[in-house]
Amino acid sequence: MATGITRLSSLLATILLLASCIGRSAATARDQPIASRPTPPSSPLPAMPTPRPPATPTPDPDVRLFPQTNHTLRGVFRRFWEKQGGLAAFGLPLTEPVQIDGTTVQYFERARFDLADGTTVALGRLGYEARLRMPAPIVPTVPQPNCRFFPQTGHNLCPPLLQYWTHLGGVPILGYPLEDAEQTDGVLRQYFERARVEAPDGQPAHLARIGAEALEQTAGGRVLQTPGLGASPLQAMVIGQTAGVAPLDQATVRVRIDGYTGPAEIIIADRRGVTGKYPVRVEGGAAEVHVAALGMAGPQAAVVTIDGQIAGIGSNALIVRTATTIRTGQPRFDQLLPTVQRFMAQDTSSYVFDGHYAHGYRSPDSDLLWLRDHVYQAKGYAYWEHDMTSLLDQFRRFQYPDGSFDDYVANKPWGLIRGRTQVEADLEYLFIEGVYRAWQATGDDDWLREQVDAMERGLQYIRTSPLRWDDQHQLVKRPFTVDTWDFEYGPPTVAPDGKPSPRHWIDKNTKWCIFYGDNTGYANSMELLARMLDHLGNAPRAAYWRHEAAGITERLNALAWNGSFYRHMVHLTSVDVPGVDEARQLSLSNAYALNRSGITEAQAEAIIREYQRRYQARGTAFSEWYSIDPPFPSGSLSTSQRPGWGKEPGEYVNGGMMPLVGGELARGAFSHGAEAYGFDILQRYYSLVAGTGGSYLWYHPEGQPGISGADSLATDGWGSSAMLAALIEGAAGVRDDAVLFEKATLTPRWVAAGDVTNANVTIRYGASDSYIAYRWKK
Repeated sequence: MATGITRLSSLLATILLLASCIGRSAATARDQPIASRPTPPSSPLPAMPTPRPPATPTPDPDVRLFPQTNHTLRGVFRRFWEKQGGLAAFGLPLTEPVQIDGTTVQYFERARFDLADGTTVALGRLGYEARLRMPAPIVPTVPQPNCRFFPQTGHNLCPPLLQYWTHLGGVPILGYPLEDAEQTDGVLRQYFERARVEAPDGQPAHLARIGAEALEQTAGGRVLQTPGLGASPLQAMVIGQTAGVAPLDQATVRVRIDGYTGPAEIIIADRRGVTGKYPVRVEGGAAEVHVAALGMAGPQAAVVTIDGQIAGIGSNALIVRTATTIRTGQPRFDQLLPTVQRFMAQDTSSYVFDGHYAHGYRSPDSDLLWLRDHVYQAKGYAYWEHDMTSLLDQFRRFQYPDGSFDDYVANKPWGLIRGRTQVEADLEYLFIEGVYRAWQATGDDDWLREQVDAMERGLQYIRTSPLRWDDQHQLVKRPFTVDTWDFEYGPPTVAPDGKPSPRHWIDKNTKWCIFYGDNTGYANSMELLARMLDHLGNAPRAAYWRHEAAGITERLNALAWNGSFYRHMVHLTSVDVPGVDEARQLSLSNAYALNRSGITEAQAEAIIREYQRRYQARGTAFSEWYSIDPPFPSGSLSTSQRPGWGKEPGEYVNGGMMPLVGGELARGAFSHGAEAYGFDILQRYYSLVAGTGGSYLWYHPEGQPGISGADSLATDGWGSSAMLAALIEGAAGVRDDAVLFEKATLTPRWVAAGDVTNANVTIRYGASDSYIAYRWKK
């Protein structure tokens, strides 16, 4: 295989990468270093500003130093703080008084003091700002007995919070209530315009730490907390760039300091800290600097310092706008992402189950939400979708007592729809794969913990149910289906309800097999579960599942690997399959195996060679993306009496060409040293989509779309998302090895495309705004 190209591509990426940047949501922030300066990727995060030596006690009677935070109180802020309740009410100062967007402010643990007109102190509207960030809407209520109702906001203020609100000064100090009080986890809470008041059971009411919380959510907040970093006597006005800037692009920040000429420094900072430091020379009271858009998505602050002290802050001097984008100048790459996104946007459904909202991705020919469609398509929609968890939560809530999962769910006006196609044996590993990708995109460890029991119960079911587990071989079994599809091999038959039907059920006539695709899927899901358990700190359980995965892989290879690829089915029940040499049948899950853990490099290269060989010998077929090759003879399968549903060779899963196979094959080719082959597959898929204006689940060997009825729509997300994954993980070379790109492999392979000389890539999770971006140049 062409392993030399892989090494060359990696070397060029290392040498020529101009800059890289990783951002993540503050909601899940565990502090990690980020590459954030326009210097080689190995450069460290820019340091915090160097302040003057920490403040020391001073004879000035107006200044009070708090050694706990090394910040001071003075002037009107000190007098207000002492008069209105002091430490008990507002907590410690977390910053010095600084000018932000033209207003002098100072942060405390439980408030922000604003000096609007130079003499009058008021609490900042932190309650209002915090409430805006919350997803639940504010709904007006009606007056309640023994409470004070505020028609200005439509909410009640009741004891004991009413007495505390009155004691602190009422509307002039805390403002109007923004909602009625709520009891959560034993704590009574209520938001006001300028505060949040809490009263734990059996304890007096107090102001919550909304000041500290707001400072953590404020761009540049960590800079402001630097001990000893005080206010300069000079006042700087910062004029930023209000239009959003893409990662690694340039933005202009202008500064005005009336009457000043001399040196200054502009520090650009997001919520996690400094992303860039830029020395400037102020001439005649003005200066400007071009800064790089680095760090977290969203607003970033520009902090102007003179002689190590803050002269002014622009809280929104720079807004980093992130979206998954690939720009190479070549339409076959640049247009694939928006094209796939357009297809998949048409293939979603949403339902409410007992008050629980669930949103997911589906097949274009059905509005039911199938677990497999939703999970497989996550390889694409994870890069823009906000809701990664609600449908998985619903499948978990519907999990059966024995640990098994539903295949599909919906909630129609006439009733609930849920069930499992009985012959299927892959649902339990698909649930784990879905959880893993959702966790990667959200970084939500609490949500992940809620899924662990369901994942392990699913694996326990699959390894103990007599319908799923073969004790002799210690492997997963299923009826004799076509690869991972949902009907058993055989001619048309009659269902238990008396209607003509494919064989979706299990009975005494079921023909049992060991199917390699189920077992590579379970071995892979066990490794994914082990990674998640390691992250959660359960190393012994992680080691157990890795051991189980290794056992499945070892036993499967001994049984089903033929030296070039995995055999389609290993029969446990004797069955006559006339007209086809089963030993030669290459089925679609071989392409999936390329991207699952457990497969060796030699096995991967052998599978890729086999697909390449069949591509070269394809005859009239336009591709080698076979559902199965060679197909079963005419009339062998019971998919449907309608034409185009697999009854004839070359139709549907009986030898039709599937982009989902091509996408997995391309992704595997990029990972295993066959970059040129991967790019060739992407080129052919782009031509296919451009020629038909859509993407279908399957195609006839000659290339015409597999249209077998009015419900065969050209917005297939299963195959298009697989191709998109090949573009992102393979061609662009961005692979998340943990969560939120905290540990990622970056291996751009553009050099193998031949005609790409520059690439500007941003890959972003829609659920968390975490992203990775780079510039590549040949």
